[in-house]
Amino acid sequence: MADMKHNLACRQSLASAFQALSDEAVKAGWSEGDVALALAELAEERVIEITAKVIMEGSIHPQLVTAGGRNS
Repeated sequence: MADMKHNLACRQSLASAFQALSDEAVKAGWSEGDVALALAELAEERVIEITAKVIMEGSIHPQLVTAGGRNS
């Protein structure tokens, strides 16, 4: 439950900036549909990027700690 509240608070804090970004893109001549799709795709790419980073750090970090321990 705490995760849902945390996510909601994050979404609420980003909502006005997100809407402003969308509005600016529409004012620049892009359709609302194009803007929504582009923002969704960018968000998906960001999630994939962050997930990959977490996976890599999780798999590399223990090795770095072990290597660091040998050098100490």
